[in-house]
Amino acid sequence: MKSPVLIPASEFAERRQRLLAQLGEQAIAIIQASQLVIRNRDADYPFRQESDFLYLTGFNEPDAVAVFIPGRAEGEYVLFCQAKDPAMERWTGKRAGIDGAVNDYGADQAFPIGELDKQILPLLSGRTEVHYRIGFDTEFDLKVLGWLTVLRRQARNGVAAPNTLKLLDTLVHELRLFKSPAELEMMRYSAKIAAQAHTRAMQICRPGLFEFELQAEIEREFRKAGMEPAYTSIVGGGENACILHYVDNRTPLKAGDLLLIDAGSEHQGYASDITRTFPVNGRFSHEQRQLYQLVLDAQKAAIAAVKPGNDWDAPHQAAVRTLVAGLVELGLLQGEVEELLQDPPKTTDGSAPKEAAYRQFYMHKTGHWLGLDVHDVGDYKINGAWRCLEPGMVLTVEPGLYFSPAENLDPKWWNIGIRIEDDVLVTADGCEVLTAGVVKEIAEIEALMAQPLD
Repeated sequence: MKSPVLIPASEFAERRQRLLAQLGEQAIAIIQASQLVIRNRDADYPFRQESDFLYLTGFNEPDAVAVFIPGRAEGEYVLFCQAKDPAMERWTGKRAGIDGAVNDYGADQAFPIGELDKQILPLLSGRTEVHYRIGFDTEFDLKVLGWLTVLRRQARNGVAAPNTLKLLDTLVHELRLFKSPAELEMMRYSAKIAAQAHTRAMQICRPGLFEFELQAEIEREFRKAGMEPAYTSIVGGGENACILHYVDNRTPLKAGDLLLIDAGSEHQGYASDITRTFPVNGRFSHEQRQLYQLVLDAQKAAIAAVKPGNDWDAPHQAAVRTLVAGLVELGLLQGEVEELLQDPPKTTDGSAPKEAAYRQFYMHKTGHWLGLDVHDVGDYKINGAWRCLEPGMVLTVEPGLYFSPAENLDPKWWNIGIRIEDDVLVTADGCEVLTAGVVKEIAEIEALMAQPLD
């Protein structure tokens, strides 16, 4: 399958201009790239660029720092990076180098990373505010404080040091929350490949396979498309499906159990995030069918609530209301729906507060932002109130029910874990389900799993 066009250099430049405009002419912003992380001895973990840095620069190398200086005559975007080094590049791969940083990545100026301490001081001098990711890297925090200390000591020589530190995250994360057309093409492509991978897992699944064999098939589809997992794949059969972040994936699959797979691919940094639950032997039992349909109905209600003007919490409330009403109908909860939706009053005697009864079976929210990070950035509340959904936002919708063995629960429900998750784009008049390419209706799942694999 042909990959969509990459994010153009012009879009990275436009992102930087939007940031520069918000910084103001007396500010400076500094952001560092990710570093290589040792896995063990001489082996590193695969490199993944820090998402904010990638969003602003498109530069995918470690040991780099980007500096943004509004109104600077010599150039507003300065990139510090590794210089070309043929001997090292023979071992670790080609580098853009100083010329490449300017010619290929749009920097106004570029310097070797080893010159950062020297070159940053005149860039900081005369600025009043420093925006950077405070707390992201303790060593870098100390470096920034060290630069400011040096400048303050030069005050008697007329050097003006910044007097305010601000989080860069606030500005960049608000930019990242709204996806451009090019970003959405990246996400649609990632969603399409992930949907194909989940479809293949359903087709291959049978009793006796190990969870890791299904994981291998899913991630094979990612790799075939030049992608990689966006996060550690969750492949949990039976009781393992009731563990929200189960990643051991070592257990054999048994007939009569459900299998929950939560797996997504990453394309040029952009993630997909899909969960599907289906019977290992291809047919839902009566109890599984009842609970699965309830979760599916809750997801449909939540997706219907994804539209401009609704707030972030509206899909969650729609899902919870559907789940609670269904659990009452099945006899798994007792009481009036409206009362069951409310958390009990807070305690006054210092004891642990009680939770609504439904939280025994549904203990997480119904979604999260999605983009360059699986749990993507962006505020969920503004001034204490849930923010309104707007076109260009992308979120997951993922209600679930989990029935671990418990004294108050009939054993016929034990070890049934179900979650159904799709990626949803807020549009001008509603929403678009990006991950619609993988089935989720009961009849469709059973029909797909009954087909012979090509």
